[in-house]
Amino acid sequence: MWNLRIEGEATVWPQFRRVTQVMKGLQEVDPARAVVDQWPTVRTEIKAGKTYALGVGSRGIRSIALIVKQVIDLIRAEGADAVIIPAMASHGGATAAGQREVLAALGITEATMGVAIDDDMAVEEVARLNDGTPLYFSRAALSRDGVIPINRVKPHTDFHGPHESGLCKMLVIGFGKHVGAASVHRRGFTEFHRVLPEAGELLLRRVPVPCGVAVVENGREETARIRVLPKALMLAEERALLDEAREWMARLPFQHVDLLVVGRLGKNLSGSGMDPNVTGRWISRAATGGLEATRLTVLNLTPETHGNAIGVGAADTIPRHLFESIDWEKTYLNGLTSTELAGARIPMVLENDRQAVEAAIRAINGRTPAQGRVVVIRDTLSVEEFAISEGLADEADRLGLTPHGPWEPICFDADGSLPSVAGISLR
Repeated sequence: MWNLRIEGEATVWPQFRRVTQVMKGLQEVDPARAVVDQWPTVRTEIKAGKTYALGVGSRGIRSIALIVKQVIDLIRAEGADAVIIPAMASHGGATAAGQREVLAALGITEATMGVAIDDDMAVEEVARLNDGTPLYFSRAALSRDGVIPINRVKPHTDFHGPHESGLCKMLVIGFGKHVGAASVHRRGFTEFHRVLPEAGELLLRRVPVPCGVAVVENGREETARIRVLPKALMLAEERALLDEAREWMARLPFQHVDLLVVGRLGKNLSGSGMDPNVTGRWISRAATGGLEATRLTVLNLTPETHGNAIGVGAADTIPRHLFESIDWEKTYLNGLTSTELAGARIPMVLENDRQAVEAAIRAINGRTPAQGRVVVIRDTLSVEEFAISEGLADEADRLGLTPHGPWEPICFDADGSLPSVAGISLR
C-alpha cells in the first residue's frame, strides 16, 4: 500500500452531474408467466416418475430464482421431480460448500426451491474433442434421468463466437465443474469459438438433455425474453438469441474517456468481475472493442463475490480496503482455471478511495484533473444511469443523454472514502 503524497498545488477536481441514457431491448416480462407460456414446446419431453437435474450458475440473473422455481413446479405438474445442480465450473472456490453459498446469495436454497441441491463436485469423462481434449460432466447430474440447463444468453467477457455465455457454455463448462472447466480452458479463449460448438454438439449426443431454458435481458438487465428450447433446437436458437442479446446489451456511449471509476467489482456482476464489454479493458487476447479508458479505478468488491476479485487486474488503481477484502485463493483459482492470469494481477494500491481516484486522475496526460473526461458507474450492470464530469458535457449533449440536477463537487468522507458521486451509489 502507498500513502499518496501530492507535491505542489492541491488537486482541483472536476464537478459531476448524473445523466441517463436510453436503453435498448424489449420491455421486462413476467418471468414465471413466460416460462409457463413456453412450456408446451417441451412438455412431452418430461416423463412422469423421472428426476431432472436443473443446472443453475453463479451469475446475478435478475429473475433466476423465480425462473428456476417455475420450472420445478412445471416438472412436478408432469409427475416428475427435480434436483438443482450448481453448474458454475470452479466458482465458489471450487468447493461444494462454496457453490451452495453462491446459490444462496441468488435466492436459491433447498428451502426456497423446495427441492434438494446436489453440490457434489465429482465428474465423469463423457467424450473427447477431435484433438483429444476430454469433456467432463457432473456425476450428480448424470445420475439423474435428464439434464436441463437454465442460463442467460449474453456476450462473453473473454472471447467472441457463435456461442458465448448461455446454455452451450453451461453444458460444456458449468456442468464440468472445476476439472471439466480446467480441461476445456487449456485450449485457450482464442479457440473457444470453435471449441464450444464442437463440445456442445458432442455433449448433446452423450448426455440426456430434454430441453434448456434461455434468458435474454434488456439493457436494464431485466428479463426481456425467455425461450424454453427442445434439445433439437437448442444450439441453433441460442445463436439467434446471442445476436439479440448483443444488440440489447448495455454499454457506455462514449468512445474515449480519461478515467472510468467503477464502484463495485464481483463475480455476481460479470464473469470478469467488471464486464469488458462496458469497460473496454479486456483481459483475454481473444476479444477487443468498446470504450477506451485511459485510466480505470475500482473501489469495492460486492459481498456476493465472497472475496473473488478476478478482473481486478484490469484496473490501474484500487484502495487498500478492496485489496484487504480479496480472497486470493478463490481469485487465483479462478485465474488458473480460465488460464487468463492477468485478471488476478494487483493494480497500484492506495490508502483509500480518494487517493486511488486522485492517483488515476493525476496520471492523465494533456489535461488537468479539473478538465478530465471522467465517467463514474456503480458497476458494469448499472449503466443506464451514471455520473459524468464537466469535460464530457458537450459530448453528452450530442449523444442525447438526459441530465439530472446541477453540477456537484465530488465529496469524499473524512476517512477518504467515496460513497457516491452526483447521486450514483458506489457501494
